[in-house]
Amino acid sequence: MNARTTRAGSPRRRVRGAVLGAAAVAALLTTTACQGDEPAAAGPSATAPSAAAPSGSASAGGSTPEATAPTGDSGTGGGSPSATGTGDSGETGGGNGTEYADCEADGLTTAVELQDPAGETPRHFLLTVTNGSKTPCVLNEAPILRLEAGDDAPIVETLGEPDSEPVVVEGGGKAYAGLYAFGNDEGGEAEYDRSDRFTATLVAGEGTELRGTLVFDLPDGLGTISVDDAARVNGWAGTEGLAMRPITQL
Repeated sequence: MNARTTRAGSPRRRVRGAVLGAAAVAALLTTTACQGDEPAAAGPSATAPSAAAPSGSASAGGSTPEATAPTGDSGTGGGSPSATGTGDSGETGGGNGTEYADCEADGLTTAVELQDPAGETPRHFLLTVTNGSKTPCVLNEAPILRLEAGDDAPIVETLGEPDSEPVVVEGGGKAYAGLYAFGNDEGGEAEYDRSDRFTATLVAGEGTELRGTLVFDLPDGLGTISVDDAARVNGWAGTEGLAMRPITQL
């Protein structure tokens, strides 16, 4: 109690002394300057709170919301679509033992290359398909191949058992199958069937036929070729060598 009383009394004495001093000096010509010092003393103390308030509001309201909102939005937006896309591609597998769907005929482009030297009877052909999609797809076993037009044309037998491992064709990638089209020259080629293109149906991972037909036009310079029941097709392969090596033995 004594300490509080003492502290309260000291400022009052100081104020009274200051007032008396001011009254005594009021008669002097320098009174104006003295009175001006007192408001000046009050000025800084009054100015300090107002200066502190804008500084605090700028740090609290300016930087914090602006830094937080964009960071959260960009993080959420960048991760979600990628995760969804990956899940969808995995769920559309064709029962082929991979995470990718079976290739569809309308998603592939075709090409044929003759493997025999010029002047020899055309027998050996490399069939190529290109995946026009950005997403990998799967080819199973061997194509269901016909050397003549129409679904009633006989199906070419596969050369041995086709590989049971599916061939994954990357987006924009290629896969291959080897074809031996003609095996008997007795009596001349005129006695055998002629063909101007090959057609193929793809096999699904479950072993059933897929919809759609692949058309393989003959290479430039070949109008038609001789075909017979000695024809054989090798299963899908990831390289030209794997596709053609067994065929070139025939």
